[in-house]
Amino acid sequence: MARTLLSASCLLIGLVCFPSTECWEAPWFCHGYECPVYTVVQQYEGFEERNYEVSHWITTDVASTSESDLKDGFWKLYYFNHGQNSENKEIAMSRPVLVSVKEADGTGEQQVSISVFQSDTDIPEPNDNTIRKTVIQGGTVYIRSFGGFASDEDALENVQQLREDLRAAGKVFVENRFDAAGYDAPWDLFNRHNEVWVRAL
Repeated sequence: MARTLLSASCLLIGLVCFPSTECWEAPWFCHGYECPVYTVVQQYEGFEERNYEVSHWITTDVASTSESDLKDGFWKLYYFNHGQNSENKEIAMSRPVLVSVKEADGTGEQQVSISVFQSDTDIPEPNDNTIRKTVIQGGTVYIRSFGGFASDEDALENVQQLREDLRAAGKVFVENRFDAAGYDAPWDLFNRHNEVWVRAL
């Protein structure tokens, strides 16, 4: 998705500890930031199968995947984390920024939201009623990774390839939804890491 949004903004040591799990060493592409905890189940040619633990996020809906709409959504979440919440609490930004897309079908329009991971489950209430707290239940997620400054076209191309690879591998997955995850700030020029996620049924 838009390069200015697939980023996060707070430094942490490389080991992240959560009450429900042993200390977990985050992968290199989290760059020392807090990330959702997962286990690699299997590495395939072209994609990775992960099992994620339950995770907590703040989310806002946006009108489309255009850069301007995503930017507006991101800044709402950014300001929430920087004290515009019911407790005036400063919350460290984390990784990834997640853009979720439910694709249009015969009965509706495309639905798009943007989310930021929250490592602390004690999340204050939003002041902005367009922001909500969300929980993503644990489960199997299929991941395709790619580098560079990711555009909408890059995300869609990688989603299509991931779906083709999953069908070839006999995997059953949610057909009409995907997530695009970005781990780098726009000023990070090298070793950029982007992902598209498709959830298993």
